[in-house]
Amino acid sequence: MNSAAPLLLIAAPGLTVLAAYLLGSLAFAIIVSRLMGLSDPRSFGSGNPGATNVLRSGSKVAALVTLLLDACKGLLPVLAVRHWGAAWGLGEGVVAGVAVAAFLGHLYPVFFRFQGGKGVATFLGAVFGIDWVLGLATGATWLIVAYFFRYSSLASLVSAAFAPVYFLLASGVVWVARPPLVAALVIMGLLLVWRHRENINRLVAGTESRLGAKKR
Repeated sequence: MNSAAPLLLIAAPGLTVLAAYLLGSLAFAIIVSRLMGLSDPRSFGSGNPGATNVLRSGSKVAALVTLLLDACKGLLPVLAVRHWGAAWGLGEGVVAGVAVAAFLGHLYPVFFRFQGGKGVATFLGAVFGIDWVLGLATGATWLIVAYFFRYSSLASLVSAAFAPVYFLLASGVVWVARPPLVAALVIMGLLLVWRHRENINRLVAGTESRLGAKKR
């Protein structure tokens, strides 16, 4: 047991990041829709396996469950490393790593042929895990933009852009913006923008679907 301990400590960061990716790869939009007898979210609306598209199925319950589970994929790995990682030598770098890994798992899930969602809920969950105040600020930004403009994609893009800005502006007052966490927020934000590139084109063209639109 003692001889294995050093090996476990060496492998712990990589195994933790891998576990976060595998958790992120659980596409709950598809899983919840199947369990509730709904159409595959990839077959209507935007074709995106995420909570917003599940909402277009007409089931608010399914959309809410999907939203919460997708958020937990980003939240739980970050909280787990924050609370128990020190005993295994897992610092801020691993916190940042599991946040990005869970997010990548949602975007490119190994269990669903690497065809995942846009990652908004998972991103917000990871942000809450990094700091709950930052999570509230980022979530409030999403809600405000979504309420006034009725575009989920626009709200997601704005909140992703503002998350690292909030983190840096409040550094030294509410938290300390350590480089690995800043990098994680920026990387996730850039990936989120990349995954929304088609939405950006539709926003510019005025053809983007608004929140609450039914499936066709």
